[in-house]
Amino acid sequence: MFTGIITDQGKVLELEQRGDLRARIGTGYDIAGIDIGASIACDGVCLTVVALGAEPQNWFDVEISAETVGATNLGDWMVGHIVNLERALKVGDELGGHIVSGHVDGLAEVVGMADEGDSTRVTFRAPDALARFIAPKGSVALNGTSLTVNEVNGRDFGINFIPHTKSETTWGNVAIGDRINLEIDTMARYVARLQEYR
Repeated sequence: MFTGIITDQGKVLELEQRGDLRARIGTGYDIAGIDIGASIACDGVCLTVVALGAEPQNWFDVEISAETVGATNLGDWMVGHIVNLERALKVGDELGGHIVSGHVDGLAEVVGMADEGDSTRVTFRAPDALARFIAPKGSVALNGTSLTVNEVNGRDFGINFIPHTKSETTWGNVAIGDRINLEIDTMARYVARLQEYR
């Protein structure tokens, strides 16, 4: 489990297509505190650490299945791509965002951007099947970042990015047309399932 509070921006150092896609990600994390088998959310996708190293910089390797590549934007990664990183939640950690599983539900698309003071309002378009789970003032995780929805208009929803979020995550480099990993709020998913069951 994660909180959607990004704690590092990693850099894709290597990509290798084996049976699965293997990625090496440079990180500012102290690798002495990372175990093989640990979970790290990479752009909101929970991935398992399979190797670690410190030359020429701290890095960890993950293996990404074809299913994950097909269901997320990780297939768009290139060497040099910057990714949002978050270590798994530990008991006793502050829950600053909301509960995030790292299991992406689908891909949203950036369809609009407008500066509002120092902040940027970004409009996203959700897939048809997920739009009903997104509510004004509710939470979503986009590329692993816990965010509050400002408004909803059909499939489109708006998020306001403050300067801190833009500088501490990859959101400072977002562009219209970008495909974004979308994880809906867990509570919304269960409420909808209870209503369907009735």
